[in-house]
Amino acid sequence: MRSTLRTRKPNAKPHPKSAKALAALAAGVLALSLTACGGDDGGDGGDSGTGNNDGAAPSVQLPKLDGQKLEVAAVFTGPELENFQKVLDEFEKRTGATVSFVPTGNNTSTFLGTKIEGGKPPDVAFLPQVGVLHQFAEKGWVKPLGSEAQAQLAKNFSQGWQDLGAYEGKQYGVYAKAANKSLVWYNTASFEAAGITEEPKTWDEFLQTAQTLSDAGSPAVSIGGADGWTLTDWFENVYLSQAGPEKYDQLAKHEIKWTDPSVKEALTTLAGLWGKDDLLAGGASGALQTEYPKSITQTFGGDTPAGMVFEGDFVAVTINGDTDAKIGTDAKVFPFPAVGDESPVVTGGDAAVALKDGEGAQALLTFLASTDAAEIWAAQGGFLSPNKEMDQGSYKDDVTREIAKALHAAGDDFRFDMSDQAPAAFGGTQGTGEWKDLQDFLKNPDDVAGAQKKLETDAAKAYGNG
Repeated sequence: MRSTLRTRKPNAKPHPKSAKALAALAAGVLALSLTACGGDDGGDGGDSGTGNNDGAAPSVQLPKLDGQKLEVAAVFTGPELENFQKVLDEFEKRTGATVSFVPTGNNTSTFLGTKIEGGKPPDVAFLPQVGVLHQFAEKGWVKPLGSEAQAQLAKNFSQGWQDLGAYEGKQYGVYAKAANKSLVWYNTASFEAAGITEEPKTWDEFLQTAQTLSDAGSPAVSIGGADGWTLTDWFENVYLSQAGPEKYDQLAKHEIKWTDPSVKEALTTLAGLWGKDDLLAGGASGALQTEYPKSITQTFGGDTPAGMVFEGDFVAVTINGDTDAKIGTDAKVFPFPAVGDESPVVTGGDAAVALKDGEGAQALLTFLASTDAAEIWAAQGGFLSPNKEMDQGSYKDDVTREIAKALHAAGDDFRFDMSDQAPAAFGGTQGTGEWKDLQDFLKNPDDVAGAQKKLETDAAKAYGNG
């Protein structure tokens, strides 16, 4: 993950008003939630096992699969994997199947491509990039959804989220997991120690807040630059807010070049933060050696915690699982600051697809498209679902519940993570393409023109028009 990128088909016209509406809504509900919640367990949330479904009839009937063994592959690790395992446990309980999990690592498309070409694909895989889903569908590597899975999808998901999982008129994916990738999480103790009483709403205010934290002796901003995908999220939020949704759509499709003046403006804006070592935890060098999970733990733990860390709602997974901080008291959140006229809201998500024919794979996709699975997963925390029919009371904490409400209130007028739409060679592979180019830019933020040139060269090659 993820104004947001819409889940509509690529040739649909943008909705310029969606950014303003969703950003305003997100800001409002976040403000309400942060004053209302007291801990990481909302008073009306579900338990840690099966959401709000204990004792209730299942929302979906699944076949008996006694003795069948299934393999599921995804990028999930640590607490995120532990939470997803609760969903798999319930599926095993209901069907009698045995499900094993295989981690893909960050290079999901490469890992799965090797497995598929070797004749040993997993039954089901989660694809974090729309571009990869399209590439796999074009190659015939993914199987269309069966009738039962399609029925659950049509019942529980808006047309926009259905469209995201489709390719050339066929439905392949279930977006079981979504993300709001336009949030800044902050350590309330660091803010209080620095005398900061208001959350920044604009980019200038954000930089001023960072400087105040630094002057008070706290590392201001923690960045997980060792994982290049976090840097693409920084760029996308700045670019969407500054250049606007139409330019965002054009750059996402490579209809304009990365040498465009709008890209120069966004990179120059980022350089205003990335080029100031005193505002970054460990400086640029330290940021480039910091993996995503550490960027969170060093914000909410240790002797000198950082003041702020940017990333999506899923940050809550690591806060809950790897720190002692309580969401809503020790850890709070505000929308990504407005660089242009409006605060951006970029969404992301993971699509579950079948890589093998068979009743087992289709049954798991059917379950993942159900309200039952969504409520079990939501009860663990650090998770958002596009499932519009699920019980919102299942969410573990009030903050996540309000973020989810904002996601659903946006309907289909949203924008999706730009790098996730790109071919994997450019937007989704560790050590190459956009990930590597932005890491190089973080290392040398004075060279805006050089970064643009490298980004355009790699994009043109990956999109096939270089």
